[in-house]
Amino acid sequence: MAGKPPASDPVQDAPEVGAPEHSAVGIPAITNALRISQQQMGVRRTALTLLRVNQKSGFDCPGCAWPEGEKRHTAEFCENGAKAVAEEATLRRVTPEFFAAHPVADLADRSGYWLGQQGRLTHPMYLAEGAEHYEPVSWERAFDILGEELTALESPDEAVFYTSGRTSNEAAFLFQLFAREFGTNNLPDCSNMCHESSGSALTETLGVGKGSVLLEDLYKADLIIVAGQNPGTNHPRMLTALEKAKAEGARIISVNPLPEAGLERFKNPQTPRGLAGGGTALTDLFLQVRIGGDQALFRALCRGVLEAEGALDQEFIDAHTHGFEEFAAAARACDPEETLRATGLRQEEIDAALEMVLASRRTIVCWAMGLTQHKHSVPTIREVVNLLLLQGNVGRPGAGVCPVRGHSNVQGDRTMGIFERPAPEFLDALEKEFGFAPPREHGYDVVRAIRALRDGDAKVFFAMGGNFVSATPDTDVTEAAVRRARLTVHVSTKLNRSHAVTGARALILPTLGRTERDVQGGAEQFVTVEDSMGMVHASRGRLAPAGPELLSETAIVARMARRVLGGRSGTPWEEFARDYGTIRDRIARVIPGFEDFNAKVARPGGFTLPHAPRDSRTFPTTTGKANFTAAPVEYPHVPEGRLLLQTLRSHDQYNTTIYGLDDRYRGIKNGRRVVLLHPDDAREHGFADGSYTDLVGEWTDGTERRAPGFRVVYYPTARGCAAAYYPETNVLVPLDHTADTSNTPASKSVVIRLERPQEGEGDSVDGVDQG
Repeated sequence: MAGKPPASDPVQDAPEVGAPEHSAVGIPAITNALRISQQQMGVRRTALTLLRVNQKSGFDCPGCAWPEGEKRHTAEFCENGAKAVAEEATLRRVTPEFFAAHPVADLADRSGYWLGQQGRLTHPMYLAEGAEHYEPVSWERAFDILGEELTALESPDEAVFYTSGRTSNEAAFLFQLFAREFGTNNLPDCSNMCHESSGSALTETLGVGKGSVLLEDLYKADLIIVAGQNPGTNHPRMLTALEKAKAEGARIISVNPLPEAGLERFKNPQTPRGLAGGGTALTDLFLQVRIGGDQALFRALCRGVLEAEGALDQEFIDAHTHGFEEFAAAARACDPEETLRATGLRQEEIDAALEMVLASRRTIVCWAMGLTQHKHSVPTIREVVNLLLLQGNVGRPGAGVCPVRGHSNVQGDRTMGIFERPAPEFLDALEKEFGFAPPREHGYDVVRAIRALRDGDAKVFFAMGGNFVSATPDTDVTEAAVRRARLTVHVSTKLNRSHAVTGARALILPTLGRTERDVQGGAEQFVTVEDSMGMVHASRGRLAPAGPELLSETAIVARMARRVLGGRSGTPWEEFARDYGTIRDRIARVIPGFEDFNAKVARPGGFTLPHAPRDSRTFPTTTGKANFTAAPVEYPHVPEGRLLLQTLRSHDQYNTTIYGLDDRYRGIKNGRRVVLLHPDDAREHGFADGSYTDLVGEWTDGTERRAPGFRVVYYPTARGCAAAYYPETNVLVPLDHTADTSNTPASKSVVIRLERPQEGEGDSVDGVDQG
């Protein structure tokens, strides 16, 4: 019943497994979205809220960063967007009475699903040193506690200020401004764990660490390659764009170790054909690449383009690129046999892909975490750029790079200065505008922040949103590191595991969500966000706040800054808290592309940020041109008898937020501790479909990392590969197993072995004892 949280943590039955689906969305998606929304919000609130999602006068969906077109549907949301909105606009509440009934030790034993289902936080809560329960605390006292701990630090660099990608532009700008006035660049964010590899590779090769295409470019493309991405679950509204692109004549190649239902067939719920069950077949060619084999695949395609007569855009190469000859020599030396080993593909499949590439004059490559979370992710994405540069497919309508972001404003937060390695030009602009000298030394990213907490070099951890301990790698190491802090602080809308893994003292600061009305200084405020394609637009909530004690993220940062910085700050924090337009005025003077910010964002639909490679084929790199690169081809080498694991989301999940225990498209119901294995791999390791195994990670440090009790599911994945959901398998990802250059955790390529469960008995396969 809406408004009442579940009474207890449900015991998960053994997962039920059926056949995976071969299409996505359709009537089941509508039914499930409405069911969950009505459970959380009730019928009337569901209608009032969902009809405002992603509308020009409404609020930005917190579920993903996929852009909206000029013309919008009345229902401009997907199934998972509806789930995200329902979780935030829920009628369920977590009050001080809840915390009185549940000690922190009890919360630490609960599942992430149960914690999230309890509802919205309503009061600031404080866990005193040695206490067993959080207790309510006034905002004044909460900021005093923050001030006590921050001002007691020997150095500002002993504080870490983490940001989740759902923070608005205005709050993010103030957050980084406060951190730098305080004296540190320790501003890790969720980009460090997802698209940092994209930013590193694109900045080096094109000069801008963002995608170069707009939504309209997809409809002009001849070929769209979707690599390492599951849009049916992670970016469902992208399927509508791909369907329209297909109608305009585009062809689609999907590159993935797992078949993806949405890319097989899309049943658009906005069209009669989709509702009738026919849908649209999206993928023209599916390349079931082995985990980590993408760089080898793109290198092989580059070699094919180089060898094909008349395939190069020589005029573009000569005028706009650097390093072609060195790259061409490396690509021509590509070993076909090694390509087949690395990719697991047949030569005829690679030849079919090359034929499609050669037939295309306008190619877009889209990608997500399947490309960014490997040791060799940065050279992999540079190889994507190499392929596009060969045919002049950057700075041309219908062509370019398209990293697809997850969090709804993760790209905007980075634009606003949430970055541990800020550009000198940005710091110069801050200094000129605000009259203080920002620190110049680089700060901690996520992995380095965990090490600093572990080693006692960081003592205060402040998180602006997110679920840090569940999102990060090496769960046992991370949790032990966080518990060494003097103070942990979380600005949150809902309960999650990070609230139960605390420093000596802890604060939970409840904040407004995207759906809620934000009144400051007697006037309604709005915030802004940047989508995955560099469009900036307003977001306005309309619901009454979940409780009278909630503060906006912007107000929290401003009040914290006044308490901590005191008279040494000349920044008008009170003015910023009263009127967000004054923040946008300052952003306009600091960040290029935001000139006349308030006027631009007042336009329905917002505005597009400049992008030099897209807009003028100019490349602000160190060479002044787009850079070809000639890195050696890399791919994971897995010892005999071992498998390569990728962590991934279920369909009932948004990052670490678990909406339910099903994964409809993969045929999984009522459970999350499953491991997807090719039947031949499972049999070779002696495991029957439905038997149980422990997943044991292997890494060079010799430490055993174990995730126990996973049900084996026979699944059509690539040979030698396995897949399982995070955060349950984050325990297997070593903290030091990261991408070169970007330092992103390599969560998509973890070497594991399968072991019999230490307790219980199982079935047998071909006479092999499973007990």
